[in-house]
Amino acid sequence: MNMKTTFLLALALCLFTNPLVSQVTDAEGKLKQQNPDSLSGWKTGGIAGVNVAQAAFVNWAAGGEGSFAVNGVFSLFANYKKDKISWDNSLDLGYGVLKQGDVDDYKKTDDKIDLLSKFGREAYKNLYYAGLLNFKSQMTKGYDYHSDGEKEVISNAFAPAYIIAAIGIDYKPIESVSIFAAPLTGKMTIVNDTLLSNKGAYGVNPGDNSFSEFGGYVRIIFSKSDFKSDFMKNVSITSKIDLFSNYLKDPQNIVVNWENILAFKINKYINVNFNTHLIYDDKVMIAKEVDGVEKESPRIQFKEIFGVGVSFKF
Repeated sequence: MNMKTTFLLALALCLFTNPLVSQVTDAEGKLKQQNPDSLSGWKTGGIAGVNVAQAAFVNWAAGGEGSFAVNGVFSLFANYKKDKISWDNSLDLGYGVLKQGDVDDYKKTDDKIDLLSKFGREAYKNLYYAGLLNFKSQMTKGYDYHSDGEKEVISNAFAPAYIIAAIGIDYKPIESVSIFAAPLTGKMTIVNDTLLSNKGAYGVNPGDNSFSEFGGYVRIIFSKSDFKSDFMKNVSITSKIDLFSNYLKDPQNIVVNWENILAFKINKYINVNFNTHLIYDDKVMIAKEVDGVEKESPRIQFKEIFGVGVSFKF
């Protein structure tokens, strides 16, 4: 897929989501403040937060290496619910960098774009006919740092990018739980970087910029921040898992994307967050040295972020 096609896809996605003020990501739902919009049925809000960590050593006999790290999040949401109509929209951005020792280079620790829109019409109590559109990518280059000091580009803006369009049912037994199941799902993987596409990264055929899949999709979300007990009243928990099976090739190889956030609110502005993110995709090959030989194979990807910082709701 050439640049023109990629641009048109991105433009179409923007036009689809332009009416949305967007929603705080499910993962950040813990801190969102829902304020009724002037239009009946709308609830909108957002959050912006920054976590910072720093260490410095001067003539420290025990040794050590100075470091500086910053991680930021910015999230918006716009949800509509009236009569039989339900419309949930979210935009979630995250970015973080780390500088360690005397090296001038900043290493990326987080980079996320997650745009979601889900529209539903109630069929029965707590059960909706629903359609979902989701876009995931990152903003800047990512590197694999080798022991010899060299670094290799392994990701870039829109490389990869994932677009999912799904039609199915959405079951909401309680306010904090949503189970969306879509037997009709199209998924597109974009690798808009010549170097990476020529390598066949992220499952594309070498030289191609994209490939498409058709299959089944399940998205389960649990998000709760209104616990009643004194012990849990300042705690919020969010867990969301996406599962995708490609009907056309190796349907038994389920793509897993699982995110969790545990948050503790100390006061109005200060909070503590513990985030985990697990991914398994059999089309993504990751190099690892085994018995002195570097081998590429699908592997479980795992990321964990712990931070204390400042956040603002609006």
